[in-house]
Amino acid sequence: MRIAEPLHLRLLRLLRDQGTVSRAELADRLEIPRPRLLAELERLVGAGYIAEAGMAASRGGRRSTLVELNPNLRFAAVDLGASSVDVEVTNGRLEPISAYTESTDIRSGPKVILHRVNELLAKAKADGAYERLDAIGIGVPGPVSFRDGVPVSPPIMPGWDRFPVRELLTREHGCPAVVDNDVNIMAIGERHGGVAHSVDDFLFVKIGTGIGCGIYLSGEVYRGTDGCAGDIGHIQVDSHGPMCSCGNVGCLEALFSGAALAKDAALAARGGTSPALAERLAAKGTLTARDVAEAASEGDVTCIRLIRDGGRRLGGVLAGLVSFANPSMIVIGGGLAHLGHILLAEIRSVVYRRSLPLATGNLPVVLSGLGPRAGGTGAAALGSAVPFEQAC
Repeated sequence: MRIAEPLHLRLLRLLRDQGTVSRAELADRLEIPRPRLLAELERLVGAGYIAEAGMAASRGGRRSTLVELNPNLRFAAVDLGASSVDVEVTNGRLEPISAYTESTDIRSGPKVILHRVNELLAKAKADGAYERLDAIGIGVPGPVSFRDGVPVSPPIMPGWDRFPVRELLTREHGCPAVVDNDVNIMAIGERHGGVAHSVDDFLFVKIGTGIGCGIYLSGEVYRGTDGCAGDIGHIQVDSHGPMCSCGNVGCLEALFSGAALAKDAALAARGGTSPALAERLAAKGTLTARDVAEAASEGDVTCIRLIRDGGRRLGGVLAGLVSFANPSMIVIGGGLAHLGHILLAEIRSVVYRRSLPLATGNLPVVLSGLGPRAGGTGAAALGSAVPFEQAC
């Protein structure tokens, strides 16, 4: 049974998600007595979380006052990938005020990467995006101890193990910070403003440099006892497969991810099975998953096969998850989502064929509605929860 949220949390989240609302409408939506609502609003106005925003249209009697989140609230959202960093500053409604995207290499280590994050936030401040931050949310591409705010033995992040990410950001910016796995923040973002809005039970599958799964159960992210739930990229799908970065063999991630697809594309180009890839390799000297997607869209048979092979492997893993967790939606996102409907069709085919009809009779498998903004939106939403929870 879910514990009822405190009134102040329900109130702040409603204003964050819905915008300006009248006091009378708030009382109706929250189903609480008006005197209790007015007392809570007065307290939150005094604490600086809520501001009045003029008068509402008449509902037949005395006009009610409109209220909104304090327009000066500012949250920072940081989405770290294996090869990129996205930094946003948002207002209280999680609308971006400034945004920066750069290529980077997570293997440069935490000091280099977080120093650059701090520089980008300083740039946003100099550009007038904020005077002070109320909270920071950050996602990293590896397992995270959510309780401690540190990455734990992340396979593709050398030097990050147990690095005090939360502590460093809190000290540097004088505000609370929260750290989570990158796929969890993408799931949170999709729940906040994407295709999974108001869906309580769904899986968000990120396919990029690695593969991970954000799990929403009963309206909450499920992280597991130690914070590593959803690490589906290291489920073995071929006992005779290639070595994975985690040290095991035949993991899903080793067979289908950005790096694996680029490797397979290079082999196809050099082996003469794909003229389209051979032409691209000769022109650029290297290949990426996007080259595979573009060649597939032009009808290249080898590239279509590579995408379908990956979709079949991923679909097999997801079929097991559907049978186990019975979600009401699966959302596909991440850098390889641009492989598009060839990938999506193969995943759907395998999931629907290998899972029980009762579990798939009403199960949409769809692409992310937010695309590359899922991580930033989720990190901001995750960060906003911290000061909201403290506003008691």
